[in-house]
Amino acid sequence: MLDSTRYDSDASDSADLAAERSLAEDIKALVSDGRLLAEAEIDFHKKRAIYGANEGKKIAISFAIAGVLAFFAVMGLVFGLILALGQIITYWGSTAVVVGALLLIAFVFVSMGKSRLDRVKSVLSTEEQA
Repeated sequence: MLDSTRYDSDASDSADLAAERSLAEDIKALVSDGRLLAEAEIDFHKKRAIYGANEGKKIAISFAIAGVLAFFAVMGLVFGLILALGQIITYWGSTAVVVGALLLIAFVFVSMGKSRLDRVKSVLSTEEQA
């Protein structure tokens, strides 16, 4: 905390106190207050970083659990789709259709990722040469 006892006097006494203080005392008080403020700021940022790290762990765990559950939901959907199509065409045929569709979708996403990767590489390589 700041040394608030230096600032307790009213306005009429402030002129008298200012005359009694020396410049060296004022500088020492300023340095002391600055040090206290810097320590408080550092402490604040440490606590903020600890809070962020703890919340980051909880957020990561939540997203991991959601990802696992979503994965199993999609697998259930794929399995159900294979069984449903198996009534119309054979089970081997429905497996081939579903797997082929999933591979086609995966290929589309790989192509999109590859084009973005190539674009990022070209942007970064031209910036490094400049």
